[in-house]
Amino acid sequence: MMGSVFDMAQSCPQAMCVFRAGEGILPAPDGVSNGRFDVQMLLSSSTEGEMTAMRAFVPPGIVTHWHSHPRGQLLFVLEGVGRAQREGAEPVTLHKGDAVWFAANERHWHGAVPDCSFSYLSIQPVKDGTAVHWFEPVEKEGL
Repeated sequence: MMGSVFDMAQSCPQAMCVFRAGEGILPAPDGVSNGRFDVQMLLSSSTEGEMTAMRAFVPPGIVTHWHSHPRGQLLFVLEGVGRAQREGAEPVTLHKGDAVWFAANERHWHGAVPDCSFSYLSIQPVKDGTAVHWFEPVEKEGL
């Protein structure tokens, strides 16, 4: 049994799977954001080159810590208003329907603006057994 929703399965499902809205939603683990948000893991794998994917449901004002993805990340905004920032650049505001690509190993964060929730779909491939590397929290001045 996995200890955290972000713990990777050995590989993605080998046959068609349906992930129903509202099912399998769990809290993200401690140490990845400035507060609680929930995720629905859609694809989980530690196998080289396979994809991981999740829906995230982020309350107002909650943002991830700085992190990167060894093969990049595609983030697609489903609802609400969010912000994202790559290291060394200004934060950008994101709205429903927007998509963001973070390049391989590009340090970044994303999350909800202070007065609106934010939900997104994220997709990231696996390299060397992982799809993400977590770093320090975002400083308040950066938000």
